[in-house]
Formats: sequence, C-alpha cells, structure tokens
Amino acid sequence: MGNSFGAPAYSRTSLLRQRFCAWLREGCGHGLVRGNAMICSAHARTVANLAAASCLALLLGACGGGMSLPSFSSSSPPPEAEPGVAPEMPATIRSDEIVGRWGLASFQNPADRARTEAAARSQCKNPYVITAGSSGGVIMHLADQATPQELRLKGSPSGKNYIGPAGPTPGEQDREIVSFDGRVLITRFIDKDAATRYGNMVYVRCAPRA
Repeated sequence: MGNSFGAPAYSRTSLLRQRFCAWLREGCGHGLVRGNAMICSAHARTVANLAAASCLALLLGACGGGMSLPSFSSSSPPPEAEPGVAPEMPATIRSDEIVGRWGLASFQNPADRARTEAAARSQCKNPYVITAGSSGGVIMHLADQATPQELRLKGSPSGKNYIGPAGPTPGEQDREIVSFDGRVLITRFIDKDAATRYGNMVYVRCAPRA
C-alpha cells in the first residue's frame, strides 16, 4: 500500500477533504478509530466540533451537496444621509410681490419687532428700492456687497422661501423669508456671521409699487 504522505501537498489535502466529507455524510455515528481504540460517537462529535472551529471552512469547500456555513458577522445598517441642501424649486411668493419701495430697519430681539417696524416705516423718506430683474428675479444686495444683483425667490421642501442666487436651497448667500404679509417683509441671512451682524431685516412697504 502506498504512503499517502509521500504524495504532493495538494494530493494529501484533497485526500483529507475526501475522508472528512465522507465522515460527515456517514453521520459520524460509527466512531473514530485510532489504532485499536474506539472513540464513541458522542466523543467523535465533540472532536469534530473542535476540529471544525479551525478547519471546517477549508474542508467543507470540497464537499458535494452545497453545504454552507451560517454567517456570524453582524453588519450595521448604513447611516442615514445627513440633511443638506435641496434642488431649487419655485417659491410660494412671487418676485413681483416684493418689487417696490421699502423702509428698512433690523432687530435681534423678537420683543423689538413692533418698534423696529415703526422705525423702518420712518425710513420711507430714503427707501430701499427692490426692482424687477430681467430673468424673473429681483434686484437686491447680497450680504456685504455694495452692488445689487439679480436674485431669485426660491422655495424648499419644508415650505420655507428664500431670496438668493440661483442654485440649491438654502445656500450660504441666501436669506430666509421669515414672514411676509404683503406689507411687511422680514428676512434673515443663512450665513451665521451675516445673520449676527444684520439681524432680522424688516422691510415695510412705503407706497404702491413703483
């Protein structure tokens, strides 16, 4: 009888796999024989369990019958997407609704709103003028910009409206329309630094639209 341990390494591995798989198919119920000692089937199952911990994945790969191992790895669900900006969508306020001459003032403390509206109304002698843009927007200033430019009125999935350059909403250069009733417009810049410096900007309509 030939010595199997004289065969190449891959032949010995193949032979070991074949014997192990045959042992599995027979149910491991006839015991394991080493020399003249018989190990009972219960002990054989214990030995098999210990052996499986280190080599079962390699040995079962060659077994017929499509045996597979359960997966013990746990996978966490992917994290929810951080909320971000939304694509530009139409606003619920039309640009022509805010065209006109406005008295302008600002406040930080909500308790000062009524007093600030009165202060803004008094500025109608030197009004802030919002005109219509050539592309359907309005001509207004961005924060810290001396020259006005055409801005758009933009909506959002949350129902809030913004004034700002074309693009996703809200953008850093946008201002949120906090409230608007046709006569009083209150806005606040999205940029935190600009919002701190300018506060809640109150526009009070001076007269019928120019």
